[in-house]
Amino acid sequence: MNILMNVLIVAVTFFFMEFVAWFTHKYVMHGFMWFLHRDHHEPHDSFLEKNDWFSVFFAIPSALLWYFGVIQNNFLLYVGIGIAMYGVAYFLVHDVIVHQRVKILKRWNNAYVRAIRRAHKIHHKKLAKDGAESFGFVVVPKKYWEKTNSNSLL
Repeated sequence: MNILMNVLIVAVTFFFMEFVAWFTHKYVMHGFMWFLHRDHHEPHDSFLEKNDWFSVFFAIPSALLWYFGVIQNNFLLYVGIGIAMYGVAYFLVHDVIVHQRVKILKRWNNAYVRAIRRAHKIHHKKLAKDGAESFGFVVVPKKYWEKTNSNSLL
């Protein structure tokens, strides 16, 4: 039962992080911390972006939760693992698959990849912080799925 509860905590945390990422992206990154996120919306030649600081901001609570969860031998460890797993998923989907900052998985062309790329392309259509849409990172809004051929496989 304990293992099942720990897996459930990781899964709930992982899925809750999509909401946290959406909220942070819309109201923080496109809000008072636009100065860090702006370069992600502008053409540039460098591999790193100021926007990459947000990965550090999310990694710190995850690491602290891991630490205190191990020290106290409690559920905080599994919350930290869920946050970290979301961070890995975000990196793979956003930085590797969508933006191809790391040149692996370039040939993936299934329905999910096409839908997430379409949603993110719409998000990046606006170079300013105002008027953007599609603030999620891993979950694709339904309207982008509808325009995608869902018969493709990985």
